Amino acid sequence: MLDTAPGPTLLGVDVYVAGSMLVAVAAGAVLFAIYTAITIRDPMAKRVKALSERREQLKAGIVVTNARKRTSIIRGNQTTDRIRVFLDSLKVLQDSQVATVQQKLAQGGIRKKEWAVAVILARLIGPIVLGLIGAMLFYWTDSFPEWTPFKRFMGFAACVILGYKGPDLAVQNLISKRTAAIRKGLPDALDLLVICAEAGLTVDAAFNRVARELGRAYPELGDEFSLTAIELSFLTDRRQAFENFAYRVNLDSVKGVVTTMIQTERYGTPLASALRVLSAEFRNERMMRAEEKAARLPAIMTIPLILFILPVLFIVILGPAACSLSDNFINKKF
Repeated sequence: MLDTAPGPTLLGVDVYVAGSMLVAVAAGAVLFAIYTAITIRDPMAKRVKALSERREQLKAGIVVTNARKRTSIIRGNQTTDRIRVFLDSLKVLQDSQVATVQQKLAQGGIRKKEWAVAVILARLIGPIVLGLIGAMLFYWTDSFPEWTPFKRFMGFAACVILGYKGPDLAVQNLISKRTAAIRKGLPDALDLLVICAEAGLTVDAAFNRVARELGRAYPELGDEFSLTAIELSFLTDRRQAFENFAYRVNLDSVKGVVTTMIQTERYGTPLASALRVLSAEFRNERMMRAEEKAARLPAIMTIPLILFILPVLFIVILGPAACSLSDNFINKKF
């Protein structure tokens, strides 16, 4: 007869079953790592393609020349056209609202302005969809029978609020990540701009050179510098190219750089000295942010220290003494 004795267990879990599952997970992780290493792609290929499309648009004369064109939506996509017509019929599509969403998408790295209507539509139908799901979970079905009416209402309200704020939170997350990446590489970019300016390169050539040098280390910043260099080459108004740079980046430091570039273009002031001062200021600002985080660390670590480290420390220090005392009291003969 076959031996059907159970295998060894650890905390009520069969060791053989748990080991088999861990081996399967490890094998899957190894296969995924091999697949990722084999199918790796150049991260700059997609960005270069987008910049090439922008160059062709500028050649064809599709440029931003005034505020009305900046807030308009490109009618090249049939789906977005239908969404626009639907929102217009509901009287919920405003030019100022579309312009705000377009700027946020640009700051998040999304170049297609027609996606603004999709974000507005998601903000409109999100509360309805998630509200119906919440009503079905909390009222129509018996999913949470132990919940009080107040808890059910709060769950339903949370679903509705999440449906309304979800698209904005997703876009804001993209903006935060992209802004942090650009802020990190901006001082290095300004140092390279100073070197290029002192070497005698023009502004558009300097931007293009910096984009090539920093494209690998800071792809987001290299993307913005490349696009600015293209617009400087094709736009009739160079001031507009710098303003577009500040329009696409949600960073006060970039706005300061743009103001400096516009002033040097207008008054002919030395570009290298102004950029060197800005670079030093940005580096000092980055050092101050690091010092602020370091100063805030003791207050942040107080709660984890009390909850997780001190109890373990007391157990390690007092545990042997407590065990010794308990053994002495138990084994003591009266």
